[in-house]
Amino acid sequence: MLQKMVGKRIQEPLTAIAQTLSRHKITPNILTLSGLIINCIGAYLYYRGYMVAGGIIILFAGLFDMLDGAVARAAGKASKLGGFLDSVVDRYSDFLIFGGVLAYFARNGDFSMTILLVVIMCGTFLISYVRARAELIIPKCSVGLMERPERIIVLGAGSIFGFLNAALWFLAITTHITALHRIYYTREAVKAARQ
Repeated sequence: MLQKMVGKRIQEPLTAIAQTLSRHKITPNILTLSGLIINCIGAYLYYRGYMVAGGIIILFAGLFDMLDGAVARAAGKASKLGGFLDSVVDRYSDFLIFGGVLAYFARNGDFSMTILLVVIMCGTFLISYVRARAELIIPKCSVGLMERPERIIVLGAGSIFGFLNAALWFLAITTHITALHRIYYTREAVKAARQ
């Protein structure tokens, strides 16, 4: 959703940065791996309770997530395999980030927030799983409010500005709404194709 709203506005500067990186032999895989490593740092900061630092780090890592695809296109190296690997690394990053927050609450004996993080992680992975399964039977299923950029922004902003618990409750609800939206969208698309 966010990409649809601001994609055109950031496309030009993003392409310029991507072309510069490509000229300096920075490959998409380097950016993807760098983003994963930075997210590992963010996860550790969350686990240790450095919420503001963790939020800043995961937002910074998000820049790498935007740039790897742009560099691939600028270098003429965009491929289905590259997109697949990027998606897999994103899932690892999601697990690390939310796992770090979960570990923090578990370590501090906050049972309710620990369970809430489990709910968020289930919703997060269902969003991706539903899309992957849906796109086996329909051309595209990228609908929904809470795609990965939105999830990272909500978590990062909540961490930095002191409303982390509220952000987590919001994510717990909206991730599952997004998954259900995709299920409904797929059902309607399949029904329409049969008519």
